[in-house]
Amino acid sequence: MLEHGGNLRDAAREYGRPIADWIDLSTGINPHWYAAPAPSANAWHRLPETDPALAAAACTYYGALAMLPVAGTQAAIQALPRLRAPSRVVVAAPSYAEHAHHWGLHGHDLRQVSYAQLADAVDSCDVLVVCNPNNPTGERIAPDSLLEWAGKLAARGGWLVVDEAFGDTEAQASLGPQSSQPGLIVLRSIGKFFGLAGLRLGFVAAHPALLTELADLLGPWSVSGPAQQVALAALADTHWHAAMRDRLRGDGARLQQLLASHGIASSGTALFQWWPEARAVAFWRHMAEHGIWVRLFRHAAHGIRLGLPPDEHAWLRLQQALTAWKHT
Repeated sequence: MLEHGGNLRDAAREYGRPIADWIDLSTGINPHWYAAPAPSANAWHRLPETDPALAAAACTYYGALAMLPVAGTQAAIQALPRLRAPSRVVVAAPSYAEHAHHWGLHGHDLRQVSYAQLADAVDSCDVLVVCNPNNPTGERIAPDSLLEWAGKLAARGGWLVVDEAFGDTEAQASLGPQSSQPGLIVLRSIGKFFGLAGLRLGFVAAHPALLTELADLLGPWSVSGPAQQVALAALADTHWHAAMRDRLRGDGARLQQLLASHGIASSGTALFQWWPEARAVAFWRHMAEHGIWVRLFRHAAHGIRLGLPPDEHAWLRLQQALTAWKHT
């Protein structure tokens, strides 16, 4: 199993500090989560048959023509490699490590290619996988370039898989509206923008025929009934969407400016900042000693990622820890 953020129990055990005393900045999940409504009285009793209203709400929110609810985009990441015969696969690197991990498990010829070299790799692969914006570096690829690559891949039966898990504050860059064309697969997450990672719910936008194949592979009852009900409310709350996008853009800029004031040049999205820290392990340990859990990338990205502090007290603790680091 690969290492991920959000592992506060590991932090508490290693540093002897109770979980409640930690500020968790290790995930990039919105700390101002959507206030989930209580599920219906029989939500835990009924088998979770698929509610068509959920897919319809997702299509409206993401601008797609067809979408499949899945138990987190992780479910799709693990399943998609099983829908193809052995293929030449290129995964952008560094990026969310689960993509390369699972394409590598199913007999595919896997290469990891830097974002700067992806355009040159399109003609020599059958499947191209990118995160846009990228996790963890925040790199972005213009939608026009992605659509051009998708067309080339589709012409020979290939796929472009675009993971837009952190794309909710950048809707103009989404390929959701084009996702019904053959060969283009777009992954979206409820967990990041809505701050509802515990729901384990995401969506796949693609040509309906491919969505049918994926649904058959995943099997029945793949998304819990309570998760469907909460997501339906969240996706329909347009006033919350608009206010939260504004808030996150402001907080993201504030985080980048705070880091810059301490000599750290970072990049990222409205939900996180990343930089290639030369003393990454030392920085990670320093922050942990101040009760702040950040994401350390020992390999590939070779740096540090910080999510957004949840409140003013957490912002102050982060500023104090950064000041102490600057003077080490």
